[in-house]
Amino acid sequence: MAKILVVDDDPRNLRLAAAALEQAGHEVLGAGGGAEGVEAALAHAPDLVLMDVQMPGMDGITALKRLRAAPRTAALKVVALTALAMKGDAERLLKEDFDGYLETPIRYKEFLASVAALLAGTSA
Repeated sequence: MAKILVVDDDPRNLRLAAAALEQAGHEVLGAGGGAEGVEAALAHAPDLVLMDVQMPGMDGITALKRLRAAPRTAALKVVALTALAMKGDAERLLKEDFDGYLETPIRYKEFLASVAALLAGTSA
């Protein structure tokens, strides 16, 4: 299966996403913040990054820009994984160059179906 990096400053969200992904057979890497996520992506070249948007220190949008600026990770699929669910949030984040948008809290079946679609090259 795929190697997926989950970046989230909330340990509960990180554990929940990791558990669902591991149960589906994926290899999961975790990072507790944006800077740590950028380092992990550069070091491990995952197939997909699920990035929280609102994190202290380096937020998800800044982390995404750093990943897009590095040749090794410029084409990496990075998906916003966020509680931002107001009207227009998904569109705003997609304009920031995220490859997809997933809401938290995650719903197991929908979450895994969206991840599978993203890995297959279709949008979530």
